[in-house]
Amino acid sequence: MHSPEILGREISHFFRNYLLGQRGASRHTVHSYRDTLKLLLGFTARRAKKDVTRLTLDDLDATTVLAFLEQLEAERKCSVATRNVRLAAIRTFFRIVAANVPTAVEQCQRVIAIPMKKRPPKRPIDYLEREEVEAVLAAIDRSSRGGVRDYALLALIYNCGNRIQETLDLNACDLHLDRPYHVRLKGKCNKERVSPLWPETAGAIRELLARRGIAPASATPVFVNQRGERLSRDGAAYLLKKHVRAASARVSTLAGKRLHPHSLRHTTAVHMRRAGDDYAAIAALLGHAHPTTTESIYGHIDLEEKRKAIEANPPPVKKSRARWRRPEVLELLASL
Repeated sequence: MHSPEILGREISHFFRNYLLGQRGASRHTVHSYRDTLKLLLGFTARRAKKDVTRLTLDDLDATTVLAFLEQLEAERKCSVATRNVRLAAIRTFFRIVAANVPTAVEQCQRVIAIPMKKRPPKRPIDYLEREEVEAVLAAIDRSSRGGVRDYALLALIYNCGNRIQETLDLNACDLHLDRPYHVRLKGKCNKERVSPLWPETAGAIRELLARRGIAPASATPVFVNQRGERLSRDGAAYLLKKHVRAASARVSTLAGKRLHPHSLRHTTAVHMRRAGDDYAAIAALLGHAHPTTTESIYGHIDLEEKRKAIEANPPPVKKSRARWRRPEVLELLASL
């Protein structure tokens, strides 16, 4: 039986020594592992009817981990891809535990042996048409500070195709709101990139900072909730859903789409492709390491582009043969 102190020590070692010290993991990676362990510990505490501080390594057995993964899909409605991401993080944690706690090796091996779940066929990527983007932005009430924030957030993602976490991590000092307008983003593996801003987007962000009384060069978070805390991914998803629902009364096609903040990133890429931009330019804006990644995602999803290709290749038309005419005598007999 392991003591609660061992679990706490291993979690601290995993984040401080392994992820940050040995791997030099990015902030996004650390946050992903953090969220996974928070969810797992909370689930295990409820299952074992204990306080989180009283949990031990023994509570985190393979049966509990499997139940946690099932709960993610059944109750939290997570996709198979999200389930597999959580499992990958848990496996990594238990590999480190196995190296540090010899008495837990067998338990760790059973957790590590849990297989990834096969993903179902990918659904077509949902994105917004130009008029749908305009309708969503027009549905936002910009007379309130919350509306100013929502408009600036959605306009910025559509402008630059940012990942949602890259956008929520922005501080005022990351923005350059004088000509030339641009924003500095930190993406995966701590790679930085600079994206240009439209004057309209810069104006919307400038209005948001002015409403909140924030100096442009400060390290203050740009997008916050009503409590003044940095806006979460769930918060961003909620506000997008709210404005899409409002806009669907005017543009009916919005009602049937399964949209989330990442859909705006897809929208940017599709619209750039339609405008004639090559995959290298789109990859540079989105922060993809290779244009081939961009092409594999967006090279086949644009319905409008497919329609144009079909129209450019019309179906073969058979020439109709000359109508056979009956001799006049037969016409006469048929008319009797």
